[in-house]
Amino acid sequence: MAFLVRLILSAFVALCSLQAMASEPRTKVVVNGSMAPVYFNDGDTFRVLSGALSGTKARLEGFNTLESFGPVHQWGTWAQRELYVNAKAATLFARRGIWRCSWDRRVDGYGRGLFKCPELAVHQIRAGFAHAMTVTADPSPDLYLEAQRDAIKHRRGMWAGGVPKYVLTSLHSVDEKPNQDWAYNRLVSTHDGHSERWIHRETYGECTNVCVDEVEIDSQTLRSAKAQLDTNDSLVAWRGLTARKQVEVFEIWLMVRTVSAHIPKPERDVMAAALTELVSSGLLMAANTRPGGCMIYTDYRRRFGGGKARCLKLER
Repeated sequence: MAFLVRLILSAFVALCSLQAMASEPRTKVVVNGSMAPVYFNDGDTFRVLSGALSGTKARLEGFNTLESFGPVHQWGTWAQRELYVNAKAATLFARRGIWRCSWDRRVDGYGRGLFKCPELAVHQIRAGFAHAMTVTADPSPDLYLEAQRDAIKHRRGMWAGGVPKYVLTSLHSVDEKPNQDWAYNRLVSTHDGHSERWIHRETYGECTNVCVDEVEIDSQTLRSAKAQLDTNDSLVAWRGLTARKQVEVFEIWLMVRTVSAHIPKPERDVMAAALTELVSSGLLMAANTRPGGCMIYTDYRRRFGGGKARCLKLER
């Protein structure tokens, strides 16, 4: 059986490679009521090929497919190569439909148009080819979260090998920006799709495997730590959080020593000091840890073409 699975995966990767070498496959997308041919680079981005929006690069909002430039993701019982196949399947799935999208001219930090394509998003998420995601502390739309809960319940796609609390979706090394002494990695909650920025000062070598351990905190520790923070008059936002979000604040600190996105920027330094004191005093600690998600780091300039990093190249 294991040999058969590997054979199927190898055949699928070969099919993806052949399609990539062929002329760019066109997919029909209706954008703001007008039909436009597009090329899907992966399952959540495309480029408009002709018409009024020709050349526009789109990043689809509210969900995320795994990176398709190489076998970089791993969690649970999955091997990196298997989740790479999932990413390629998401690309092929997107290319084979006719999708309705809208665009209000907003762009992301890379200059890509932020398009909404709810039909595609729901199909990708429900099939387990994508997960719900925002880039803020706000949750993903309920429609997407409902699709994700269904996919997780039935262990479809990426969830068949396990469900981490957070999906590690992007990595950055501190040497990418010489004038900045910090970088961040993105963690996305599988509960509600919100993003956490893992702030760090690490320089990653090419093909470094970066992992995050997840934590469990017992109820007595939660009560004691919460009671301590509740007495801090400077932490106004903290007291307005739901119980679940308060737990996430503690978890993120223990996991990556970063103040959660649930805390607004003006209060983060105060919160960091308070959490540091809680850990130092023994009032905040993990009862258990378990392996979470992992991702392999490569510089963005070494992800494509002839100069591709060795760890991104699949052995035949």
